[in-house]
Amino acid sequence: MFSNFLKSLTQPDPKPLDDGDARLALTALLVRIARTDGDYSAAEIARIDRISTNRYGLDATAASQLRAQAETLESEAPDTVRFTRAIKDSVPYEHRIGVIEALWAVALADGSRDQDEDAIVRMASSFLGVNDVDSAMARQRVAK
Repeated sequence: MFSNFLKSLTQPDPKPLDDGDARLALTALLVRIARTDGDYSAAEIARIDRISTNRYGLDATAASQLRAQAETLESEAPDTVRFTRAIKDSVPYEHRIGVIEALWAVALADGSRDQDEDAIVRMASSFLGVNDVDSAMARQRVAK
């Protein structure tokens, strides 16, 4: 279903994503974070939908549809590197910090910090070119 999209992400020099593809890539990354601990909870799903609603101005139905597409993409995608590379290439640094906040919001949505989720958020931060200090500050903002 998403073979062309995935193919574009695996190119040696990927083109910047258009807004729709960037939304899909970010949402798929959020789904990947949520699924990392093996418990894709209702709280995490609700948080992903809320992020899409707030970040993209979507209504509840459109946010749910975007998440459903992202769930499929995430399950077909080979690894996290391709998602983060696509987002990094299409999003300025200051907006990538917002991406990290969204990742932490999903990772913390179930009320607990999981080592696997922490590790993948830290890895995604690194791949997105966001330094450890900015990532830690993003986590602290979300945790409040």
